[in-house]
Amino acid sequence: MDLPKTIGQSNYFANILKRAAAGETPKHLITDLERFLSNNPGNIWENSWVRFPISVLSSFAKRVFDLDLLADKNNPSKGMRNDVQRFVIHDGDKGECLRIPISYLIKLALADVMGSQDNLPAPVRRTGERLMNHFLSDNTSPETFSFHVVPLRPESGMGRSIARETSKRFLLTQLLVMYANKSFGLRDNGQEAIVYFAPHPPVRQKELNSHISDAFYRELFMSPCLSGWDQGEDKYRYMHLCHQVLSRSQLNAVAKLREAGIIVNNLVVLPNVSNISLANNGTHISIGSRKLTQSLADPASGYTQAHEKCLGDLTIKMAEHFLPLFVGSYSAAPYRLAYTDFHPERALGFLAHELDYTHLRMIWRRWKKKAQISLFGRPLTPFGPEWFDSLVSGFFRQKGDFVPDFRLIDYLVCLLSTDRSPALDGKPGNDDRLRKDLADMGVFDNQMSLYLLYKLREFRKMGFSGFEGRHYSLFESLEDDMGGAADLQTLITALAFKYMAEGKLFHAHIPDDPYVESERRQIFFGAAIGIPTFYVRKNTSNQFLKKIIMRTGQVRPSHRYPGYLRVQNLEYRKALVQVLLEDAADLIETLNLRGTVADLMLRLEHPEKHSTAGKLTRGILDDMNAATPMGLNAREFNSGAEKYYRGTLRRRHLDEALRFMEEDFLRIDLDEAGADGFARAAFRFVLQGKGASEFLQAVRRDVLDERAQTQTLRKLINLLLLTIDHDTCQTDTLLEKTRDYANDPAPIHRA
Repeated sequence: MDLPKTIGQSNYFANILKRAAAGETPKHLITDLERFLSNNPGNIWENSWVRFPISVLSSFAKRVFDLDLLADKNNPSKGMRNDVQRFVIHDGDKGECLRIPISYLIKLALADVMGSQDNLPAPVRRTGERLMNHFLSDNTSPETFSFHVVPLRPESGMGRSIARETSKRFLLTQLLVMYANKSFGLRDNGQEAIVYFAPHPPVRQKELNSHISDAFYRELFMSPCLSGWDQGEDKYRYMHLCHQVLSRSQLNAVAKLREAGIIVNNLVVLPNVSNISLANNGTHISIGSRKLTQSLADPASGYTQAHEKCLGDLTIKMAEHFLPLFVGSYSAAPYRLAYTDFHPERALGFLAHELDYTHLRMIWRRWKKKAQISLFGRPLTPFGPEWFDSLVSGFFRQKGDFVPDFRLIDYLVCLLSTDRSPALDGKPGNDDRLRKDLADMGVFDNQMSLYLLYKLREFRKMGFSGFEGRHYSLFESLEDDMGGAADLQTLITALAFKYMAEGKLFHAHIPDDPYVESERRQIFFGAAIGIPTFYVRKNTSNQFLKKIIMRTGQVRPSHRYPGYLRVQNLEYRKALVQVLLEDAADLIETLNLRGTVADLMLRLEHPEKHSTAGKLTRGILDDMNAATPMGLNAREFNSGAEKYYRGTLRRRHLDEALRFMEEDFLRIDLDEAGADGFARAAFRFVLQGKGASEFLQAVRRDVLDERAQTQTLRKLINLLLLTIDHDTCQTDTLLEKTRDYANDPAPIHRA
């Protein structure tokens, strides 16, 4: 395995070993790391790289690899990257080997599939080569982006189309990883790559992070950005910057917690100087408007960048009120916190940078009340020394808490505006001004893109005009959960534009004040933690929030906080649905989203059975033969969740993807006579006389059990590429038909 070998052979390990032997550093630094390396019963090394002989690659795959080693892919005269020696090594008897992250392995596997077959049909080769750059070597975990733009149309199922494209992308990823395990000899050499959806950094990766320096962590886990960027080393340095900034930002949050009165003495457990939340930054769903894109591309339309910014910021402010509908209902990240985790500087994550101090104190008080950390009816937070806190936890049965979406707390998902630099006031350049303010405060860096829950995708930067939802963690089902979430995101965005078109929504209705911004976002974060109530000022200046609260049931004046209303989170979310039913009735009808809204109500009223948080939690517990999350200790539950994501859930997602593929193959078998000559020839070349559905049924079990042979995997990948080519051509045709030829828009690029 590469990770333990790399650590054991590193200068870092040798240096601390020598210093510990000389008595210059505590011996536990080396013994803890040695214990981590030797005690791994599952032999699973999360985010490890892989090694294999370069000789197993096809000549085409070797050329792709050589190209990706260039310092600038658009200017070969600049020579090779400075870190080539990291990727080409001599490994004993195996000779010259590649050493690469899994994120890049996927791209190289696709290149090898293309290069290991002669006379491939043009659609297969064209699509395969095009898709290679859709597999990014970014951050830590593998990332992909859509293979083609997905038109959102009622007749094609709206959000289901997005789920279908994502599912096929997941299937291609799985097939390529299976191919690499076999064709590159990984499994034969004691390695096996596994790629799966998961919302949290792995438990053992967190533990390793506590044993090593932040610089060594970056060396081990920051992706080298071989794929996806012309100048990979520049992107790699940017990823280092992101890690350094988030790590520093987490430390600076401790001072804010003291300013807020949450930390009341000097006894704190400092966060690790290395923050690993970048190991997983969730799923993003971007939706764009052809009409707005066309208008922005046409100077004569009168619709300018300034209009896009003004309306876009207002849409975001309005949409943030509806984001609690998504948390737990459509995506989730179930997590157990131990009693020893309930130091505010640990549990509250980045919330000190995301909320006003008033709301931060309210959330912390209510969270302590919810969690099982009370003694004689009063919250008892940890004292500091871990051995003592563990003793208190065991003696007084302090269990901690279970949270439905901890990723939204543990990751910096948005940043609070400052008094002088609001992020969403509709004025061009406001994000630049806020980034500078936050950089001066040690919270952020002005080289980084501003973090928001719902983000404007500007035409001048992206080539299209739209919005990106960045609040999604993990979907239990892509078809049911991701599809429904995309529908709801589209409906809410359309409603914002309807309000503005009717003159019912202006920036003045949602003032650009940090407190008002925090007031609406506290509801979202409270839902992520599972806190049942929140508080809103009776005289809030947020007229849009006031309108929703007026429709919310069981609201009463707060006894604890005079001048505030006590609101139940569930009742607030039900009121949001009522707003949609009343104010967006025409949109629901036009977009055929009646089923989506009915399904949303089921998720709210019966979360254990229908919500994503409920389904994921039930799946984890069933895998562990446990009744409740609190019946397990924190490490048991979180490790069990990872096992569920790697095994049961990955297989479920794979089965779901094969069902989508089966739909495509049925269409292929029925439509072959009507297909064009190139398509018919391509399918006949791949299938060699068999029907597509017949072939899939014959190999389905082998694929699910990961026993499919290399030739079978090649054939499946070829067929999948043909269906993706078909989808892409259909999309291009549709976009061409609906295009305003007088105002030809710019092409649509990756969000």
